[in-house]
Amino acid sequence: MLSAITAVDYVEYFELIYHLTSISRNYSAALKTRRYGRDDPIVPSVTSVWKGAEMQEREVYDLMGIRFSGHPNLRRILLWEGFNGYPLRRDYLEPPLPYTWPQGG
Repeated sequence: MLSAITAVDYVEYFELIYHLTSISRNYSAALKTRRYGRDDPIVPSVTSVWKGAEMQEREVYDLMGIRFSGHPNLRRILLWEGFNGYPLRRDYLEPPLPYTWPQGG
């Protein structure tokens, strides 16, 4: 079974880590894959193999911007539609605050 999917931004590439578990054999494994290119990283979805990957792939897309081809409903899950950028990427810059801090007096 699929326990978790996560991604890491190493600047030169993104690394996706799939944590797999076999309950009947008491084994666990971590499968890693790399995706080079920052403009529009795309990897195949594993939702056809593990239905539980659907929400986890949406989270990785929402926070890292990695698209999963073949995903049945790939849209943001934590942030609102129209949010600019992907906050867990190393190159993400938070927009300036719309106000200034009060001056001490």
